[in-house]
Amino acid sequence: MDLRPPALRGLLRRPRRLPAAAAAVVVLAGAGTWTAAVASGDTPAVRVSDQVMAVDGVRLDTTYVTPADGGRHPAVLLAHGFGGSKHDMRRQAEDLARDGYAVLTWSARGFGRSTGRIGLNDPKGEVADVSRLVDWLAKRPEVRLDAPGDPRVGVAGGSYGGAISLLTAGYDHRVDAIASAITYWNLADALFPDGVFKKLWAGVFVNTGGGCARFEPALCRMYQRVAESGTPDPAARELLEERSPSAVGDRIKVPTLLVQGQTDSLFPLGQADAAARAIRANGAPVDVDWIAGGHDGGDMETSRVEARVRAWFDRYLKGDEATDTGPAFRITRTGGIDSTDGTARLRGASAGAYPGLHDHRRSLPLTGGTQHIANPAGASPPAVSALPGLGGSGGLSRLSALGIGVSLDFPGQYAKFDSAPLTRDLQITGAPTATVHLASTRDDAVLFGKVYDVGPDGTRQILPAQLVAPFRVTGTRAGKDVTVTLPAIDHEVQKGHRLRLVLASTDLGYASPAAPATYTVSLKGDLSVPTAPSVTTAAAPLPAWVWWLPAAGAATALALLLTARRRTAAPAPDPGLAEVPLVIEGLSKRYARSTDRYAVRDLSFRVDRGQVLGLLGPNGAGKTTTLRMLMGLIRPDEGEIRVFGHAVRPGASVLSRVGAFVEGAGFLPHLSGRENLELYWRATGRPPEDAHLDEALEIAGLGDALARAVRTYSQGMRQRLAIAQAMLGLPDLLILDEPTNGLDPPQIREMREVMIRYAAGGRTVIVSSHLLAEVEQSCTHLVVMDRGRLVQAGPVREIVGSGDTLLVGTAVPVPQPVAEKVGALSGVASAVRTDDGLLVRLDPGGTPERLIAELVRLEVPVASVGPHRRLEDAFLTLIGGSA
Repeated sequence: MDLRPPALRGLLRRPRRLPAAAAAVVVLAGAGTWTAAVASGDTPAVRVSDQVMAVDGVRLDTTYVTPADGGRHPAVLLAHGFGGSKHDMRRQAEDLARDGYAVLTWSARGFGRSTGRIGLNDPKGEVADVSRLVDWLAKRPEVRLDAPGDPRVGVAGGSYGGAISLLTAGYDHRVDAIASAITYWNLADALFPDGVFKKLWAGVFVNTGGGCARFEPALCRMYQRVAESGTPDPAARELLEERSPSAVGDRIKVPTLLVQGQTDSLFPLGQADAAARAIRANGAPVDVDWIAGGHDGGDMETSRVEARVRAWFDRYLKGDEATDTGPAFRITRTGGIDSTDGTARLRGASAGAYPGLHDHRRSLPLTGGTQHIANPAGASPPAVSALPGLGGSGGLSRLSALGIGVSLDFPGQYAKFDSAPLTRDLQITGAPTATVHLASTRDDAVLFGKVYDVGPDGTRQILPAQLVAPFRVTGTRAGKDVTVTLPAIDHEVQKGHRLRLVLASTDLGYASPAAPATYTVSLKGDLSVPTAPSVTTAAAPLPAWVWWLPAAGAATALALLLTARRRTAAPAPDPGLAEVPLVIEGLSKRYARSTDRYAVRDLSFRVDRGQVLGLLGPNGAGKTTTLRMLMGLIRPDEGEIRVFGHAVRPGASVLSRVGAFVEGAGFLPHLSGRENLELYWRATGRPPEDAHLDEALEIAGLGDALARAVRTYSQGMRQRLAIAQAMLGLPDLLILDEPTNGLDPPQIREMREVMIRYAAGGRTVIVSSHLLAEVEQSCTHLVVMDRGRLVQAGPVREIVGSGDTLLVGTAVPVPQPVAEKVGALSGVASAVRTDDGLLVRLDPGGTPERLIAELVRLEVPVASVGPHRRLEDAFLTLIGGSA
């Protein structure tokens, strides 16, 4: 079993030893040297040699890649991740060779075709091996030398390989630069955080390595001892610490690039923070980059990271001082999924200096009195946070689509303390802290701290990056004040949301005391959160419509004035529909100069108050034509549209109750947001008191930005200003055509909440969008069109068909007796085995949270849980693949 997502496997592996053992490197066998075929004239050739070397009593399988143009070049050692081999690094090695480097990669001891036992980067084993490989590079004619026996060399790798790059720099003074990714600074702190055994990740390590017997005997004995007791002992810590970069932290004095993952319960951001502080204290340049992925999944940003590593080596190995190595600190921020291709939409934020994990703290008072929580016998059932290897694509993170997240806390086994709803958005960047008073019926207490982002309705909560902070406290019978440092995160909490500090007695990933106990917890201070204001997100480019000449706005106003005067005869209002926002019956519109080709044909549906209706369909389905007829811009050939009982015609007075956002609004960039809206409303000729400007702006949530010039707005703010313009007069029916075009994930989320808030007051919203994931989260009802006709209309839940059915993916097939046990659970109507797991239908009283808890109790190897069918599946089924 590989520890990491596929994108990680090229980065995460390991090397070996460094002391002064004088053993020579002997080439035992080589596959010969050859020139790689050139795919095009733009791709330089490289020379590749595969060789098995005898290094300090073991055989290392290596690959050496050099530019084909001859001459001497800086060298790079590429280390693989745990569980992999040199083959994972082949592509990156060839890319670096084409960029002018002599690159050596190898399979570490115990992996691939290399011999020896796994030593977890033992200084006398794997680290010493790397030093011998540096000796070998110093004798190669392709490698540039700083002095005899001293090659110009850098080391790069991820996870296990990232640690070897740090360790080699500490043990071998010949290393000139390093690039280390998603790795540890102190392995004992990573696997025994605050004295708590990280049992699931430790087990994954051992299994990935091929079992305990494949490790050095001392490591195997240590693991078996700690796994049995559930408690790390001083000897276990010492064994791991001596294999950690922190042991030689005062000796690492070379330029260091640290890339760390935000979704990483194995090696969280605090590991990179400790490395950055130690190496910078030595006087070396250090840049820090927090990527969107990690050992728990996410986007590893492979191309961007590899480009930054090349730039780092260009600057510090080639000596190219003009190379831009990037900001001193960079974060990748993501807020959602692009439904067009299923990829996360990412955006960078940066600062000129690394702020650390405690920069510019803000105190948030919490409420919640003294609370008593139980540590159950056997620490079962355990709460759930992150699960190793299951956080990536297809993992338990898909539960967020159900609004419940991966995390699960059991009543009676956790204490919670809430902040008041936030009055403005809050960006947390770093590690929150809180001080609590803890007492226990036993001397030894283990708890798990986490901070949730809780939505306005109190039911939806997010555990950022699924991270939890374990801590062990001794001598708790008499009570102790404990300051808890919570996981470092980068997370935006929106206005109206609240933060919830949770202290749980159990967690599935960790070992808790098996003896039952009662903990008494109370607050001793506020929740302190770091904000790092120097970290700024790059602004989105200004769209062209922002710079349209004032004539665009004037033309819109003129059209409104003209249509207001062109009243045409219309059918009498229908009193029975006076409270119905929209009824469309038998609507048809032919294409111009055609008698038998229809843009819309025989379309009928109804929209009621309070609904957010999504209008869906592939390109050419007739959505835009329908909206244009609804707004009175074009006439239908057949059928009728009634808004609140009134027939719609160009210039119909009932259109004053309709607000519309179609394409972009033309704002004057030098005027403030408020001035633009006031100018637009005056152009309509309607009384100022009818504008309800303040109410519209409150719903749009623009705040103090209204006083600023529009040219200073981000794209999301300009889009919200356009929505506010459509909401002027608080129309009873709001029509939005692709309102999220060009927005990044946080801005899309803001737009979603604007629509929900608007409809919450009893008004109605119709939105046409291609972002199916957003439609599913924001809309209550759907109308699906294809080739001008209605395909289906109704509540989202009915169309998706997943209200009571969940697909549970499992790592291995579920035996029939276990499936029968699941089917007999309270709240479960049925459970049917599938090729990949179970199809579970819930009773009306059943919940996904309770199902997950029962699956954990039954030891079902859950790999994923999600709706049986998502909106995308339903949509593609309905339109028959015509999208």
